[in-house]
Amino acid sequence: MTAPVTPNTLTAAQAADRLDRFTVIDVRTPAEYATGHLPGAVNVPLDRIKRALPEIRQAAERGGLLVVCASGARSEKASGIIAADGVPAATLAGGTTAWASEGRGLERPAACDTRAVWGMERQVRFTAGTLVLLGLVLGLLVHPAFQLLSAAIAGGLVFSALTDTCGMAVVLGKLPHNRPRGTDLEGALAVLRGY
Repeated sequence: MTAPVTPNTLTAAQAADRLDRFTVIDVRTPAEYATGHLPGAVNVPLDRIKRALPEIRQAAERGGLLVVCASGARSEKASGIIAADGVPAATLAGGTTAWASEGRGLERPAACDTRAVWGMERQVRFTAGTLVLLGLVLGLLVHPAFQLLSAAIAGGLVFSALTDTCGMAVVLGKLPHNRPRGTDLEGALAVLRGY
């Protein structure tokens, strides 16, 4: 293993000027990727980055890497994992949200089910809020012990903030609506290998 490198961050304008020189890796869920991604981006969800490190290394040998997500948080985490393996990778500041807000086009894969899917952060907020309310309502109407559900979710949110991880996002990312047909990790890895 080589020494870790420090990932750098590019603005949407900087990335657009050099997009043809990058292998773009989108680390969002397949459903989020299907709703629109940077031109030529390959989908390798964040929870699969470690599995894809050999292929990512091969892609980096051919040119630069640009890692993107919806807002920049997941891509920053993925770039850190890649950098720890000694592979330089840039992240897109503000993610696909910043890219699209500047009027830059997004591709949508024809083979994927492109029904509207909420972003992962929105899904987590909705699920956490629903579980907190459910715990409170059941605690008032059924038994006070149900309020522990609300306390557990609150504790999970604090833990998530302190560790910059999100177990709920991992679980939600595995649900069928976040993994539409037509998405394929092996296909993405083949692209990274250069086949």
